[in-house]
Amino acid sequence: MILCCFAIAIGSLTVHRIRNDFDHQVSETAKQLPSELTVTLTPSLRVAITPPLADVAPQSTVIRVFAPGGAVLVQQPAKAPSFGAPQGVARTTSGYRVLSVVAPVVNPAGDQVGSVVIQYARRISATEATVKRVELFLLLGVLAGTAFAMLAGMAIARRAMAPIAELTTAAAEIARTRDPSRVVPQPAADDEVAELARTLEGMLRELDAARAETESTLARQRQFVADASHELRTPLTSVLANLELLAESLHGDQGDAARSALRSSQRMRRLVADLLLLARTDVGRVVQRERCNLAQVVVEAAAELGPVSGEHEISLDVRPAIVEASRDELHRLTINLIENALRHTPPGTAIRVSTGIAPDGSAELVVEDEGPGVPAELEANIFRRFVRGAGDRGGSFGLGLAIVQAVAQSHGGTVELDHSARRGARFVVRLPAASDLDDDGQHHRPSLETVVD
Repeated sequence: MILCCFAIAIGSLTVHRIRNDFDHQVSETAKQLPSELTVTLTPSLRVAITPPLADVAPQSTVIRVFAPGGAVLVQQPAKAPSFGAPQGVARTTSGYRVLSVVAPVVNPAGDQVGSVVIQYARRISATEATVKRVELFLLLGVLAGTAFAMLAGMAIARRAMAPIAELTTAAAEIARTRDPSRVVPQPAADDEVAELARTLEGMLRELDAARAETESTLARQRQFVADASHELRTPLTSVLANLELLAESLHGDQGDAARSALRSSQRMRRLVADLLLLARTDVGRVVQRERCNLAQVVVEAAAELGPVSGEHEISLDVRPAIVEASRDELHRLTINLIENALRHTPPGTAIRVSTGIAPDGSAELVVEDEGPGVPAELEANIFRRFVRGAGDRGGSFGLGLAIVQAVAQSHGGTVELDHSARRGARFVVRLPAASDLDDDGQHHRPSLETVVD
């Protein structure tokens, strides 16, 4: 836009100057004609002009001499367009610039005896061609200047934006890795970009310090929960033993109160055990692990829950799956999954538990039922702690599936809610499989299929 405005301004001034110069030349030439030409009235009353008009009328000009009555006395060249009657002002007509001047007529003795009108016209095509060339050069100059300015601007902008691009790349990498300890590149120039880089660097350092402080606080909290849960087990065991003794020895209202307290204490012991397990996984404590068959663990867990399954039918289709794990924690994982199915499905619902080796080589445990399934609003938070469904009739703490996930992850595995099931809920646990050789070096391939009612 600046170049266009500049070209328009320069072009207008230049064109105006060219045309003014041409008009001035025409005017000066026309004014000099009376002094250059001598118009003489001969004795025969004819007009003679010296020197001849051909000598003073160059190419692209027309000169006419008019008598006082308006008749053309002589013209050069012989064939030229008509410009009308002479006028006292300059005008442009038929592609010529025309100006008329008065010249004296003298007799042979040199006395003025009258006057004639000399009409001088000059073609404007050469001037207009010059104007067109100026306009073309200005247009080409604007286009070339715009192209060079664009290239130079892009080069300068790319160089100026290079530090911004580096900052953007570094910020994207920090966002991807979530590592605020990374270094932000510092531009060499001490400008606004460098100030931005220093500000980002300071912000990241503060965020890193805040994260470290938060992690330290959370680690202390996890350690405290783990230690507190561990310390609570001993007094709870003593309380449970005394309440069991009182429940057996007391009768009537006192016995009912003792049995109610016993049930509450047992529930508290389960909660403490859950918190201890979660706290242990949070702080990264690894319990002793051994080779165990996931199928056998499932059979034992199903047998334990069989007497309390009510009208539910627990069917097993278990195949050997050897893993390196804590047998107690796997037992707890299986118990929680089956109890979750018992608690959230109506009586008479079939529950199927299966184990085996998945196609990817991992040990797989699947617990599925034909109940109403997991509500859509709970799917995203189903494995979070203290999350319970609206229809939870068992009075759970909302820690069962959280423990399942914690145990699976602590063993290098995963647990997920499989959406491929047509109905009901289907939980799939995958753990790294170990070798299925027995201690004597023989392959162990039992096939366990049973139904626990």
